[in-house]
Amino acid sequence: QVQLVESGGGLVQAGGSLSLSCSPSGRTLSQYNMGWFRQAPGKEREFVAAITWSGGSTIYADSVKGRFTISRGNAKNTVYLQMNSLKPEDTAVYYCAARGSTLTMANSYAYWGQGTQVTVSS
Repeated sequence: QVQLVESGGGLVQAGGSLSLSCSPSGRTLSQYNMGWFRQAPGKEREFVAAITWSGGSTIYADSVKGRFTISRGNAKNTVYLQMNSLKPEDTAVYYCAARGSTLTMANSYAYWGQGTQVTVSS
């Protein structure tokens, strides 16, 4: 069993930046595809970004392309989401997910974190 712990959320003004991180408890993430998803109040969980186990390929939702960057640490055991030029519509709970077979589909991921709140004020 893999437990994921997200950190780095908070409150930021529009145009600002935040960096989220996701680390495992109990098992390495180095062989898993990883993804970030988000869920705003009253909305369904949506794909944000994903990275393959090797770190060689990344994919982004159109809404965050050019503003967000997903990456893995040197040991590939921590996954980051650098968020720049944040907008109020980015406000959501952000979830880290591991072991995805289809990178953009939430139901293909086996493990999930508890989520971290990101709030962007206008």
